[in-house]
Amino acid sequence: MSQFFTKRLAATPDAIAPDGSAVRILARLAGGSMAHFELAAGQTSRAVAHRTVEEIWYFLAGRGEMWRRLDRHEEVTAVEAGMAITLPVGTHFQFRSTGLEALAAIGVTMPPWPGEDEAYLVHGPWHATA
Repeated sequence: MSQFFTKRLAATPDAIAPDGSAVRILARLAGGSMAHFELAAGQTSRAVAHRTVEEIWYFLAGRGEMWRRLDRHEEVTAVEAGMAITLPVGTHFQFRSTGLEALAAIGVTMPPWPGEDEAYLVHGPWHATA
């Protein structure tokens, strides 16, 4: 990619992620892509895993919990604005918004998101509502 790219966060979502969160696509380069994810207050995502990509999320607003499991390691982490988490390839994950406002995060996906077949449903600890 030999061009600069600039984009403002869209007012409405571009898509609904396989986990049920609202996605606003921000930018993409050869090595990765970036998007804004939002889960409404009181909602719980579907539990998913990714086949080939890994992600880093940085939370912008809200409060919630993130469940992650990879191999034999499993944990639930309280998340809020100002925190970052990683999702290595193959991590099973699910998140929920527990505050009074939407849980919002910026996610960087490496390599770039390849398409709808990337994510697959897994069994998570909570009942999905998104």
